[in-house]
Amino acid sequence: MDPRLTQPEYQLVWPRALFAAEAAKLLNDRTTRDWDERCELLLELAFTAAYKGGPASVFREITEDVGGSFDDDPWANPAARSANIAKRPTLTAKQRFLRELLADVDNLREDGEHRRPCWRERQVGRTTRGAITRPAVVREFVRLVYELDDAGYLESRFGKDCVDDPRDDTAVMLFQRELGVDGVWPLDEQRLAEDIDLFFDVVELLHDHVSRPTTRNLHPYAGCGWHHGSFQGEPGRVVYRWRVNKILERSDLGLRIAEEGEDVGRLVTATDDARTQLVQAVTAREDSGPADQVRHALALFRERGADRNQKRSAVAAFALVLEERRHIVLAEALVDGDRGALFNIANNFHIRHQDAKQKRDYDDFYLDWIFWVYLSSIELTNRIIDATKPEARRT
Repeated sequence: MDPRLTQPEYQLVWPRALFAAEAAKLLNDRTTRDWDERCELLLELAFTAAYKGGPASVFREITEDVGGSFDDDPWANPAARSANIAKRPTLTAKQRFLRELLADVDNLREDGEHRRPCWRERQVGRTTRGAITRPAVVREFVRLVYELDDAGYLESRFGKDCVDDPRDDTAVMLFQRELGVDGVWPLDEQRLAEDIDLFFDVVELLHDHVSRPTTRNLHPYAGCGWHHGSFQGEPGRVVYRWRVNKILERSDLGLRIAEEGEDVGRLVTATDDARTQLVQAVTAREDSGPADQVRHALALFRERGADRNQKRSAVAAFALVLEERRHIVLAEALVDGDRGALFNIANNFHIRHQDAKQKRDYDDFYLDWIFWVYLSSIELTNRIIDATKPEARRT
């Protein structure tokens, strides 16, 4: 492993998986004339700019291999010219650098918390920091938005603030139209910290309008800077969700931006890693019908501020999915008594039916428990269905 990969200047500010996907995409399309420029931009966006050096700096300093020029000389001997072309490497030196970086992608740090503890932390034996305050969350978010804006992520929607063509009021009008509030842009830290619901609205609205630039052109006049182009929406939104969630998970707000499901891009209740992976597994299914029901119920349950009735409706939807699979799929996984227990919960705790026999005075945390039991049961049935498909039996 290259020892540089553990250095601070090689810190990712993208999810590792996204960088790997974008790097592989570039390496698989090496015929574009501006390949070097696109790769340099990728490295600048994906890695921290907090330090001098780093992958983009190394990339710029790479000089190409010096080879023969028979292929450029129309008067050269045809046989010698062909032989020289055959000797040329398949990848340029800069392309090889990206390939080597991609090969070592698992060793890159995507979490900036891997730092050595300082004096006071060592004295008390504590290496993790406490939750950051609400004003600190807002402050870090605003700084992130302006960082992304400078890097071109908002240019597709808001335009470039160019010295020859200043940015118009598109951003101002967008917030006014969508949120019904005046004067939101430019973002004001104090105002957002005092009005937390407005802050949450801004977080969700900006998610829908970020795009990753893949090309750029320098406009040097009066220090204008880079003009960006060839925007890609989903990679930009992946970066936005990942970066904002890094801020939210350090707070005590108990929220995160959903990265999957019907409510992707919206703030939802945060859960532990195991339940997050369960949600990702269930929502990743592409089959319609039950999968759509599950995604809708999930969005209903984990919506910010979801009340008891919303959560009960979500659990009832899960119960219907399991009912459809009760005698076929679940019969292969659970004995009859255990199958019955799953539905006794829904039938006796005022979830599916409306009668006086049902228990109504149970605490809300029971709904949370039932929700996750049912969601994990649905994932169990999904796995059984996959395992019994003809193609699975042939492998």
